[in-house]
Amino acid sequence: MLAYDFPILGLFWTMLIFFIWVAWIVLVIRVFVDIFRSDIGGLSKALWSLFVIFLPFLGVLIYLIAHGDSMVQRNIDDAQRSDAAFQAYVRDAAGAGGVASELSKLSELRSNGTLTDAEFEAQKAKLLAG
Repeated sequence: MLAYDFPILGLFWTMLIFFIWVAWIVLVIRVFVDIFRSDIGGLSKALWSLFVIFLPFLGVLIYLIAHGDSMVQRNIDDAQRSDAAFQAYVRDAAGAGGVASELSKLSELRSNGTLTDAEFEAQKAKLLAG
């Protein structure tokens, strides 16, 4: 008799059940986050929460059927906002060309007559100082 009491198929099923359980927990958390992130009223949020808590399988399934499209749209909107904020941060961190770019803009303003020579020199000294 072999010392193995746990056959490979039993290990496979245990791992499968474990991963399905983790996926279920992630799905329930995402549904709760979406319930409280959505623009439905407070009473609706409370009822959906109670429905998901007391009848979890049915509550999550019905919520996904009823609000799945808006849930996806909110996720897309959040991702786009995060991406826009990241892009703005990168542009700010990279700078807009530095002192040379600012000096060329000042020179252009002086040649257009918007700035006088004295104003140009004052702004140029301010840029070069710091």
